[in-house]
Formats: sequence, structure tokens, C-alpha cells
Amino acid sequence: MAYDPSKDNILHTWENDETGLMISICRYGDGEEKLQIGPRRYTKKDGTKTTTKPGRLAVDDVLWLNEIIEDVVNKMNEYYLKDS
Repeated sequence: MAYDPSKDNILHTWENDETGLMISICRYGDGEEKLQIGPRRYTKKDGTKTTTKPGRLAVDDVLWLNEIIEDVVNKMNEYYLKDS
């Protein structure tokens, strides 16, 4: 079975304003909701915006994840309960 981009849904997204790291709750088709870490958005010196893979997480990213993890879990549970 080939990947179908029309079945790939981003349900909710958080973005760290300081580091540009994004995390999202995603679902492919009728599948289970899953947490995606990345991409990372940033502004280049010339002012253009770009995205990259998240790479390794610095302590600032980990602290931010720690701050929002309860909200992430609650949101994932909302989707899970809605689908049950």
C-alpha cells in the first residue's frame, strides 16, 4: 500500500517560540493518533523562513516539552475518547 498524503491529518500543533521546535498530534487515515516531534522552524539571517528536521533536542526543548506534556496527553486522550 502506497502512502497517500490526503490521508495524513495534523490534528493539533504546538510550537516553541524560542527554539522553533514543533510537535503535533497526527493521524493517518483511520489509524491511531500519534505524536510527531518536528519539524523545527527558524528564520535565516536573510529573513527567509525555513523548516528542518528537529535533530537532537537541547535542554531548552526538553524543558518546554516537560512544561506542555500534560496538555499534550490530555489532547491525545480527547481524540482517543472521541474515536471510541
